[in-house]
Amino acid sequence: MITLVKDTIDQKDIDRLISWLSTYPRLTKGPITLELEKKWAAWVGTKYSVFCNSGSSANFLMLHALLESGRITSGNKVVVPALAWATDLSPVMQLGLHPILCDINLKDLSVDLDHLERIFQNEAPAAFILVSVLGLSPNMGQIESLCKRYNVMLLEDVCESMGTEFEDKRLGSFGLMSSFSTYFGHHISTIEGGFINTDDDELYEMLLAVRSHGWDRDLSAKSQKLLQQQWGVSEFDSMYTFYYSGLNMRSTDLQAYIGLSQVDKLEDISKKRNKNYFTYLENIHNDFWTPAKYPNCFVSNFAFPVIHPHKDKIVRSLIENSVEVRPLICGSMGSQPFYVKRYGALKLPNASIVDNCGLYIPNHPGLTQNEILTVCDIVNEAITSV
Repeated sequence: MITLVKDTIDQKDIDRLISWLSTYPRLTKGPITLELEKKWAAWVGTKYSVFCNSGSSANFLMLHALLESGRITSGNKVVVPALAWATDLSPVMQLGLHPILCDINLKDLSVDLDHLERIFQNEAPAAFILVSVLGLSPNMGQIESLCKRYNVMLLEDVCESMGTEFEDKRLGSFGLMSSFSTYFGHHISTIEGGFINTDDDELYEMLLAVRSHGWDRDLSAKSQKLLQQQWGVSEFDSMYTFYYSGLNMRSTDLQAYIGLSQVDKLEDISKKRNKNYFTYLENIHNDFWTPAKYPNCFVSNFAFPVIHPHKDKIVRSLIENSVEVRPLICGSMGSQPFYVKRYGALKLPNASIVDNCGLYIPNHPGLTQNEILTVCDIVNEAITSV
């Protein structure tokens, strides 16, 4: 079986974890979480990061922090790419915001910039969630320019693109906030987990509060004192005083301990994924579609996308030859049942092509070049045979 993913938590990591556990450390969120957050913020190139229990929770917390801080209000419009994950769209709906789906481009599979600008002009959204698909880099220069021109807050979902760079700057360091996933099978793993990164002082502290019930325990001493004075709360009562509508989306120090060594591996993991990506690019012969080559980007590819009208035949051939394969993310969110039930089906031209013809094939650091070439041969044969 040529698998889609391979666990990045290896025997050395487990042995190291066992040694640490033998010291009977604190396992719930504590000092190791803080250490990991500083390390991850430095790796991405932002001032802060907040470790939480999943990338999906990270997406929710970004929007919730904006609501609690008053930067957006209930009913505001939020743009979501049609090619995204369910939990890019569902928090928008769950939090009483109004989602607007944007079509994708067929170069890097992120948003169609012409459609995005029309939405910005006609709908005046408050925020835009940008999804970088499978490690492919969007045109961040143009996206930043559009968001600035129309005063739209940029939120990045980088869950599939850890290590990808646009003009020598890592994705996740462009937006007001960004989300990452450390779920098993992603670039690095803490078993379950996620991050939100930001340079914004106010949002950082709001994220800390709403991640943990809405209390002030994780905030700076200055912020704690200001809240307690504002609400007339004693230091003792503040332990169970909730200033914001919060949740419990914390992770643990056990997972953070795993994460510390995972971050050290990410540079090498990204290089291997990039090498595999270009092997696929050079050896899959797909006249229908191929991802664009951007000279100013480093692609830390999550999985290699294939878009072709012979999708069903390609999928069948891969499965018959023991190669794992999946749909190209969720296809179009406009055809997903949970969206259709509330808003009705929405067909967008390019997203519909991905919906009908898209799939992705394995890329992980453990793949051999021979395995990649085998997958390429299977895909090529399925494309050319009738």
